[in-house]
Amino acid sequence: MSTLTADEIRRALYENRSLPHGAARNAQAEALTAAAEVCGDTGVFRAALVNQIDAYEYSAERSRMVVPFARLLQEHDRDPSAFDSGDAHSLFWRFKWVSGQIISSPDVPISSVTGYLDDMEKRYRIAGYSERAVRQSEYFLADAIGDDDRAERAMAQWRAADRDAMSDCHACETNSQGVFWATKGEDAKAIEVWEPVLTGEQTCMEEPHRVLARSLLPLLRLGRTDEARSNHLRGYRMARGKESLLRAIGQHIEFCALTGNEARGVEILAEHGAHLRPLVDVKTQLDFYAGVLVLLRRLVELGHGADPTVPYEGSARTVEELHGILRAEALDIARRFDVRNGTARVSERLTERLSRAPLADALPLGVRSAALPQPAGAAPAPAAASVPVSAAEFGGLVEQARVARDTGHPGADRLWAEVVVRVSALPEPDVHPLLLAEVAEHRALTAARAGAPDAAELLTAVRDGYRALGRADRAALAELRLASSAAQAGAAPEEVRALLAAGLRAAEELDAAEPLRARRIAVAELSALRLEPYLRSAEAAREHAREHGDGDGHAHEHGHDHEHEHGLLVAELASFVSSYGQDIPDLASEAEEMLGRVALSQGDTERALELLASAADRAVGAGRPWRATDALVLRAGVLLSLGRPEEAEEAARSGLEHSAEVTDAEEQGIVRLTLADVLLRGQGTAAEAAEHALAAAHWFDQAGLAADGGAQARRMLAQAYARDGRTADAAEVLQSALPDLLEHGEGQAVSARDFLGNLLRDLREPRAAAEQFLLAADLVEDWEDPRPQAGFAQAAADSLSDAGLADEAVAAYRRALELRRLTGDAVVSEVRILRSLAWLEMREEVTEETVAAARALMDEAAEVLEAALAADGGEAAELLSELAQTWHQLAQVLDRLVGTLGPDRDGKEEPPAGGHLSAAAVEALRLEEIELWERAAELYARLGLENLQDRFQCLNNAAWTEHELGRPEAGAARMSALLEEVETLPEGMAPEWVVPQARRIIANLTA
Repeated sequence: MSTLTADEIRRALYENRSLPHGAARNAQAEALTAAAEVCGDTGVFRAALVNQIDAYEYSAERSRMVVPFARLLQEHDRDPSAFDSGDAHSLFWRFKWVSGQIISSPDVPISSVTGYLDDMEKRYRIAGYSERAVRQSEYFLADAIGDDDRAERAMAQWRAADRDAMSDCHACETNSQGVFWATKGEDAKAIEVWEPVLTGEQTCMEEPHRVLARSLLPLLRLGRTDEARSNHLRGYRMARGKESLLRAIGQHIEFCALTGNEARGVEILAEHGAHLRPLVDVKTQLDFYAGVLVLLRRLVELGHGADPTVPYEGSARTVEELHGILRAEALDIARRFDVRNGTARVSERLTERLSRAPLADALPLGVRSAALPQPAGAAPAPAAASVPVSAAEFGGLVEQARVARDTGHPGADRLWAEVVVRVSALPEPDVHPLLLAEVAEHRALTAARAGAPDAAELLTAVRDGYRALGRADRAALAELRLASSAAQAGAAPEEVRALLAAGLRAAEELDAAEPLRARRIAVAELSALRLEPYLRSAEAAREHAREHGDGDGHAHEHGHDHEHEHGLLVAELASFVSSYGQDIPDLASEAEEMLGRVALSQGDTERALELLASAADRAVGAGRPWRATDALVLRAGVLLSLGRPEEAEEAARSGLEHSAEVTDAEEQGIVRLTLADVLLRGQGTAAEAAEHALAAAHWFDQAGLAADGGAQARRMLAQAYARDGRTADAAEVLQSALPDLLEHGEGQAVSARDFLGNLLRDLREPRAAAEQFLLAADLVEDWEDPRPQAGFAQAAADSLSDAGLADEAVAAYRRALELRRLTGDAVVSEVRILRSLAWLEMREEVTEETVAAARALMDEAAEVLEAALAADGGEAAELLSELAQTWHQLAQVLDRLVGTLGPDRDGKEEPPAGGHLSAAAVEALRLEEIELWERAAELYARLGLENLQDRFQCLNNAAWTEHELGRPEAGAARMSALLEEVETLPEGMAPEWVVPQARRIIANLTA
């Protein structure tokens, strides 16, 4: 570096400023400063110092800026005349940065900090600047050392002082002033102050990134959880990977730890684990560590202390070990500040932060996070019996459990699980034999649902136990459950039928006076009807396996048998509904729902809708609204597929209402996902759809279905967010679900990548968008229809061009063009590709050769359009508009050539060295531009007033080109003709801006 010339250093400084912020950029900036000092050019040396300061400012080495700034200040004091107004502004602007760094450096004595601020105040006063920036720095110092009275005064003086050239940007000032209120516990006031930044009204290089992170806990404390969730999704996306924003990263980690999202916090920590090390900027280290420590403490409390976590200084650490290391380092940094400040302010704030209690048990964030592993050796949940209850309370619990069981209430299992725990804690002689049998029944049913190999044995024991107790009604149910368990275990159809018959006999043999006899018989009949389709299917599969290779006639015979069996099932179900609809409506409801599903499978949707509605009504009327949920959700889906969204919404809302007592997490997820889908495809609001999709994702996660229903819910949540204008939230959610969606079939994978690509393009992340479009194009490469691949290739090309990757964009455009031409039905897309390729011809430099290549492509686009218009009769509005746009853009290409290679402003006709155009060539090009703009304007005129703005622009360009040719009157005449035409239009037909703007242009042309 020491041998570089001044020009080489200038170029290297330019390149250094384009590097990502971080240690590598800082190191190169330091080397360039050393080289600049050696080269002897004081101007280059000052520029290198400024570059070095700026590099430090946006990294984790901010405190290092103090030394290069001191040297820059020495340069100024040695020769102030060497600093022009821009240099002087740059110097004084960075004074504020350095003041913040010395306040945040515990090794700088308070006396030195105070002296520095006094010097800053003196210099600003002499330079004529307001005291606003000085009072801001004084506030930072007073707050840091715990002088709250001085902080109050400084804040008031800061806000009262005039804004001037040294004032921080509005966004940065708003950030700090909001923090003032937040540290006083005034959360609502802090959010109010931050509002302009949170809404995007005030922005800068690091805002709203920092304010979004700072707002998280205040919003939670205010109960504004949806805003907190959104600010986390949007804010973390902005801060991710930026080492200058480690404080914000720590706040996002802390937010996750305090909202039941520890798994999400672990993922964020893993992404930034490399920064868990001693940093040059110890204040940043302290703030980052604090957020991480809140997470680690929560993990320890949840039993994950022995889990592995991110390495520290190259060594693997458990959660508990890492917590101990980071806590010791954080407390040591805080102690250094306290010693320097003479107060305990920093330690007190750290201690308060590390002891914060969770602010929400579980706040769904919408993003997909891997669940935390089950803690090794974790003890089972505390037994309910650990809390003593009276005999009366226990009796009440048992009675409640029995009622829930007998009515089929969704909460029955939970209640019986509690009964089991309490019974287990009692001596067996103290428990009534019937209750022991019921406990055994619960355990057997749990085993049967889990497919346990001893389920049949347990159920047989339950049946026999009830018989021994004289409870034939319960024994009859146990017989039926043996049949269901056998079917679940894959038993032979004849065995299952025998068990079903035994269950029916047991029900029929009940004493005629038994109140439950009719119900037990009905349950047995319905069980047989429910299992019969499965049993017939199993028989058919067995027969097919035995007679594999049957011809068409045999297949037809089976088809005939199937239709016959289907008819029998429908008749039997209808008979069941007729027989029991009046006396046992809840069971009739189940049968009617089955009938509805059968009708749906046969394509009779209207009949299915009637049956499903009736089934739901019966369930609600029977006092079992939870049983209506499935029928209503299915009905909503059918109505939606039939294009009846209002009816679908009514059914879905009713399903959600009746699901209040449903405990099955998957069912809860399905209900909410259905309603979200209905709202998005109907007239519902995106915000409400997002609310239901978010809840659905949460429920699917609880059910262990994050990769299945959870992925679908997140896709829908992203759609709702996108429709609601929350693009960053949508992208964050969709990206988290993308790995799952890619496993849901090619169609979903293509759709997900396309959706994400468009979101990323809207977020101005063109490189990432291009990647998604290219991957989508790869997925559809083998499809028979080339149009999807062409569309993705074109979208990728647009994004690559936006990202400045010109060569890659050209390749993608050419592939898209090839595919578009295969279909022969995408004229507009084809010409847009040609125009894009034309502009890319001039991507490196504008020469006569590159402009000629661009012109050829524009001409080709015009030819394609003219041919399409000729074939279409010449009146297709879209084609006419594209042709006008093509001529307009060709004129702009020529104008670019003139602007780059025309004669200099002294009017020399001979081209100087370097190959500039002659005056004659320029005139010819200008005349051609005018002709092209005229032709475009004529087409826009044919297309009507909707295209008036485009027409106006073409005529304006032509008029000023006339002016450049020395014919201002001709230019004014063009605009005057348009003005006269517009003024004759009926009032209100033309935009209000046209007349005054046309008059201004005419006046300027003729001035």
